[in-house]
Amino acid sequence: MEIRNASQAHWCQAASYGLILIALFAIFPLRLLPCFLAGFIVYEIILALTPLVERLVKGPIARWISILFLSVVIILALVTGITKIITFLLHDFQNPAQFHATATKLLVDAQHTLSPVITRYLPSDIDELQHQVVTWLREHLVVVQTFGRNAAHTFATMLIGMLLGAIVSLRPASKFRSDAPLKEALLDRLTNLAAAFHNVVFAQIKVSLVNTVLTCGFLFGVLPLFGLHFPFAKTVVVLTFVAGLLPIIGNLISNTVIVLIGLSISLEAALIALVYLILIHKLEYFINARIFGTRISAKTWEILLAMLVFESAFGLAGVVAAPVYYAYLKSELREAKLI
Repeated sequence: MEIRNASQAHWCQAASYGLILIALFAIFPLRLLPCFLAGFIVYEIILALTPLVERLVKGPIARWISILFLSVVIILALVTGITKIITFLLHDFQNPAQFHATATKLLVDAQHTLSPVITRYLPSDIDELQHQVVTWLREHLVVVQTFGRNAAHTFATMLIGMLLGAIVSLRPASKFRSDAPLKEALLDRLTNLAAAFHNVVFAQIKVSLVNTVLTCGFLFGVLPLFGLHFPFAKTVVVLTFVAGLLPIIGNLISNTVIVLIGLSISLEAALIALVYLILIHKLEYFINARIFGTRISAKTWEILLAMLVFESAFGLAGVVAAPVYYAYLKSELREAKLI
C-alpha cells in the first residue's frame, strides 16, 4: 500500500511539473502575459496591504478593504493618466498656429543640425510632413488597426488578470488534503511561482528606483549644463518610477515621453535626451541584471542569458517574462536539491 501511495505521489508530482510547464509556455502564443503579470501584481499588493489594514480591522474584511483601496487607486490612475494623455496630445492641435510654428522650427533645426544624408529624407516643410503622415496612415491602415486591436486586447486581459488576482487573494488558506495529491503538488508549484514573482517584483522596484535617480540626474543635472530646462520635469520623474515598475516596457514608455517632450523644446534637446538615454540604459541593463541576480540568487550572466534566449524565442514578451521564469526554475531546482 505504501509503495502504491509513493508511486501515486511520484506521478502526481511529475504531472504537476508538466501542467505548470505547459501553462507557463502557453501564455506566449495565447498572448496572456499581461493578464498573468497583472494578476500576480494585484495578488502581491493585496497580500502586502492586508497586514497593514489588519492593524485597524480584524478578519476577512481586511482583504476587502485592501481590494477596495487598490481599486480606487487603479481607477484614479487610469482616469488621470488617460485625461493627461488626451490633454497632452490635443494641446497643440487646439492651437494650430503654435503647432505649425513648433513643427516648422524643428524641421529648420534638423536641416541645419543633421547630416545632409539624413535631412534629404526629412520633409522640407509642415505641409509635406502632413502629406507624408496621411500617406503613411493610408498605406499602413491594417497595421494601425492591428495595433489598436492588440492594445485593446492587452488592456482587457490586464483588467481580467487584476480581477482574478483579487479573487484569488480572497481565498482562505486551506490545509493540504492527503487524499488530493495532485492538488497538493500543483499548490506547491504555484506557491514557488508566487514566491519567485514576489522576489522579481521587489527587484523591479529597486530597478525602477535606479532608473528614476538616473533620470533625475539627467533632467536636473545634465540638461541645465546645456542651458536647457525640461518642462514637466517633476511629472516625468513620477512617470519614470511608476512606468519603471513594468519590466522593459516601462523604460520604453518613460524614454519615449522624455524624447517627445525634448522635441517640444528643440531638436538639440531631443538628440541630447536620446543619446543620454541610450548610453545610460546600456549601463542600466547590467545594473538591472545585477539587482535581479541578487534577489533571486542568480549571477548576472545567468539573467542576461535567460533574457537573450527568451527574447529570441518569444520576442519582447519573453524579455519581460524571463526573470520570473528563471527565478521559478531556480527555486524548483533548489527545492529538489539539484543545485
